[in-house]
Amino acid sequence: MLGPLRLADATKGNRLGLAVYYRAERFSPLESRSFALQKSIHDRVLAPAHERLLGTKVTDHSTGHELVIASFHAAPLTASNSLRRKQIHAAHSELMAMGDNLMTLMVGDFNYPFFKDKLHAHVKNSGYSVSLSDRKTYLRYKVFRGHFDFATSLGLDISKVETLPQGRSDHLPIMVTAEYGREPAVLAG
Repeated sequence: MLGPLRLADATKGNRLGLAVYYRAERFSPLESRSFALQKSIHDRVLAPAHERLLGTKVTDHSTGHELVIASFHAAPLTASNSLRRKQIHAAHSELMAMGDNLMTLMVGDFNYPFFKDKLHAHVKNSGYSVSLSDRKTYLRYKVFRGHFDFATSLGLDISKVETLPQGRSDHLPIMVTAEYGREPAVLAG
């Protein structure tokens, strides 16, 4: 448990430590799955990161909605933005397969501090939206400061992505405030 939150699932086979937490009084987890995505050279040579996506399908007790909540970690900055866009596309496809076009929220470290216009266009073409945090989430090096951590969503209205105070990580955590939007349209994968 993390305060009022319960752990739905966490990755077990790598150093990234992805996890999905939920509020037990509001949600019930139905299914969790972790996914390997295309590997970067960094993953192959230095420190393997097999599971880059963890998705959990939940039921909302108060509305009856089912949705998919996911934790994501893209390839490091040594990889190309093109590879990260492929990973994001693959992640969205895997999450859509979990829920027959259910509303989806994917939050995590996208490692995408530059050239976000191309990312926004790529994500929009797949039916998702990108929501950046209110402040930068990575401040460690002068060159690589920026919004590394953000959210993509399908069928949800994101009203706020708040950057929280820094904990043990080199990234600042974010909290996403979302409401149900219209049901997602059926999209071609």
